Amino acid sequence: MTEKPLPHVRITYCSQCHWLLRAGWMAQELLSTFATDLGEVTLVPGTGGIFTISCNDTLVWDRKRDGGFPDAARLKQLVRDVIDPERDLGHVDRKSDKSKDTTSKDPA
Repeated sequence: MTEKPLPHVRITYCSQCHWLLRAGWMAQELLSTFATDLGEVTLVPGTGGIFTISCNDTLVWDRKRDGGFPDAARLKQLVRDVIDPERDLGHVDRKSDKSKDTTSKDPA
C-alpha cells in the first residue's frame, strides 16, 4: 500500500521588498495549525514585488491579484480548502462566520 504524499506549501516572496519576515511568519502560522498534516512549507525568494502562496501547486494567494497580504486566519482557510475541505479550524472558522453576517442590527 502506497501512502499519499503530504501536502506542500510554497511561499514565494520578494527579497527586494524585504518580505522574508512576513513569509516566515506565515509559514510558522501554517506549521503551527496543520502540524503533521503538511509535508513541507518552502520559502522561495523572488523579486519584482512577488508574494504568492501555493498549496499542492494550486495558487491560493497572489498579492497582486488578491490585493495585499492575507491575514493568518484567511490563509489557514485557503490552505485548508485545498488539503482538507471538511476540516474544522475552530475559532478561525467561527470568527469568519461572524464577519460574513451582513445584517444590520438596530442599536435601540
